[in-house]
Amino acid sequence: MAMNLFDLTDKVAVITGSSRGIGKAIAEAMAEAGAKVVISSRNQDACDAVAADINARHGDGRAIAVAASISRKDELQALVDRTRAEWGRIDVLVCNAASNPYYGPMAGISDDQFTKILANNVIANNWLITMVAPEMAERKDGSIIIVSSIGGLRGSPTIGAYNVSKAADFQLARNLAVEHGRDNVRINCIAPGLIRTDFARALWENPKQLDLVNRLNPMGRIGEPEEIAGAAVFLASKAGSYVTGQAIVVDGGSTI
Repeated sequence: MAMNLFDLTDKVAVITGSSRGIGKAIAEAMAEAGAKVVISSRNQDACDAVAADINARHGDGRAIAVAASISRKDELQALVDRTRAEWGRIDVLVCNAASNPYYGPMAGISDDQFTKILANNVIANNWLITMVAPEMAERKDGSIIIVSSIGGLRGSPTIGAYNVSKAADFQLARNLAVEHGRDNVRINCIAPGLIRTDFARALWENPKQLDLVNRLNPMGRIGEPEEIAGAAVFLASKAGSYVTGQAIVVDGGSTI
């Protein structure tokens, strides 16, 4: 019975930014739980490789690869349309892809960089959610997950604009959870701490920086992508059926 709570058999999950890092780990975990998964990032070859590996492990037809840039609304619509054409529905949406083109104090960020961060990390999520929520509402069932960050809970001298966008994602989830709750469409955030991904490489590849982070973390280490995936499976499954509008922090205790 307990494992049935986390069963995603025959669910269709679209995961952006899933050719590597946290998104890839989430896609692999959802496939392991029985879902059909759509691998998406800007690079088609990278998506193809991840989908092929999932199909090799779980059987043909468990994963498809659809390249799409989160900065282009038409490409995101094509991602949604292709998924529906292939599998007829979308049960789970994971908005994982994000951008952070600037490190440093906010006084030094260009308008174009700040606009890109907000557009890709907040507005694009709203685009995708708006595209998939109506069909979920019609079925009275759906789970939408935004991968935010603990950066949205605190300030930073180097990634302030990124943190602003991630704080906005918390509110995006709360507001849309209110709008769609009556239709049993649940919308939540996961807030990872520092995870060993290429995206966060600038924050952990410096030995002195990594040592500082590890000393301040109650568990004494940074996280791995696979350690975020369980929260996503929980939120997508029956186990999370009464959870909406929330931000689940997965950070080894960094924020405490």
